Amino acid sequence: MAGNTKTSEKIIANLKGLRNHLLPDELPILTFPGIWDGGQQQHSTPCEIVLTNQRLLGYFFVSFPRERLFLESLTLLQITNVSLRQKAFEPLFRELMISEGERKVYIRAPRKKIELLYSELREAIDLYMPPTQATFETGPADQSSQTAPVYGRQDIQRPFESSPLAILLLFVGGLVLETAGVLIWMATRSSQTGLPLCIAGFLAVFTALMVRRQQFKR
Repeated sequence: MAGNTKTSEKIIANLKGLRNHLLPDELPILTFPGIWDGGQQQHSTPCEIVLTNQRLLGYFFVSFPRERLFLESLTLLQITNVSLRQKAFEPLFRELMISEGERKVYIRAPRKKIELLYSELREAIDLYMPPTQATFETGPADQSSQTAPVYGRQDIQRPFESSPLAILLLFVGGLVLETAGVLIWMATRSSQTGLPLCIAGFLAVFTALMVRRQQFKR
């Protein structure tokens, strides 16, 4: 894992501009597409999740048609909690909640990627965390000693009606109803037959969009 120079150079070469934002002696270990939710914005950010030997990064850079950069990071040795969360009605995605003191970051990606990040993150922290050394110069306990993070797994129970799957079904179902209503209206030339389906479809799509918007504002 760590110290693989070829892997690091390959990651740097594939992620445009990343080299300019690395710290001295910082080497990328792992990268994959995911969703970064730092809790400081109104919406989550699709980006590259990059694990290095010093930090965990959410990274996104494009130079055309205009330059855009997204870069947020967590310092490995300041991480206090790592929790692998599985939410009900989300069979494809998993979530990793990572705490850095009072700050919390949520990373979402397919199950295999999150499981890999969870194990690689633990290994990187354990590898680079300095050993705790008791000294008598600072009294009985050295308050500056690095404390190992707390690791865990959680099953998050979530009502089906507010799950991404339910929202997707509602949205797609609404579009189907609208399309069916228009086709029936055109075929029968009767608004009494097609209009109710169009209205029902519109309400379903509108409801799905509003529920999703409320989740982004959580």
